Amino acid sequence: MIGELLPGSVVTVEARLDEGDTAALEAGLHPEEAALVARAVTKRRREFAVVRSCARRAMVTLGVPPQPVLSGDRGAPRWPRGLAGSMTHCDGYCAAALVRATDLASLGIDAEPHGPLPEGVGPAVTLPAERDRLRRLAAARPEIHWDRLLFSAKESVYKTWFPLTGKWLDFSEADIELWADAGTGGDAGTGGDPGPGGDVGTAAHGGLRARLLVPGPTVAGRRVPAFEGRWTVQQGLVATAIALPYDQGGSAQSGPHAGSGTP
Repeated sequence: MIGELLPGSVVTVEARLDEGDTAALEAGLHPEEAALVARAVTKRRREFAVVRSCARRAMVTLGVPPQPVLSGDRGAPRWPRGLAGSMTHCDGYCAAALVRATDLASLGIDAEPHGPLPEGVGPAVTLPAERDRLRRLAAARPEIHWDRLLFSAKESVYKTWFPLTGKWLDFSEADIELWADAGTGGDAGTGGDPGPGGDVGTAAHGGLRARLLVPGPTVAGRRVPAFEGRWTVQQGLVATAIALPYDQGGSAQSGPHAGSGTP
């Protein structure tokens, strides 16, 4: 699912979580990793173990010996030298995306349940201009929970930002525009009803652009003013992904009128 949103140079490994034997899953952790979740609840330990298993499988695909994935500043994963990556997990789903650091400057992925945000969260994480756009999107495509999708996009933005800057990025410091590809998900004209588990029936896809409201990171000697990415809604989940190239010109989409193909 998330792999659909990223360029071919990125290796994505996904896993569905079940009520499997947590002890067996934890047996695959390195001792340094196990120590990080020794006092965590069972659900947290299971997610921690499965997403790191995904990351190690991606390392092997890239020809890198599987290694522990420990936490650095602000909990960000510390990747083996020469790799960049991102991980995500939510109820029932985990994914890791890794790439050679020579191929991308940074990347960020996030997955969330496809449902509305808890009451009170939306105003705390969105800007007035974003809320105006969300209302228009919801009127046109009510089968999509745009507030949850925007939240996921903000998570992907932060995961892309932090490895480049080592600094916090507040929800209010990126203004995100979302748009849907034409003819995807439900009835493109009327907005079909969600399927079981919050699904939209057929997958919906689109793009996103995050305009940074603080000085952006410097990549290849140039200041980056915005991140661009892709999103999907399917299988009861929303997922977002950003792949930041070293070359900021040319192929990236710049908005909903730039076309609907994958960047």
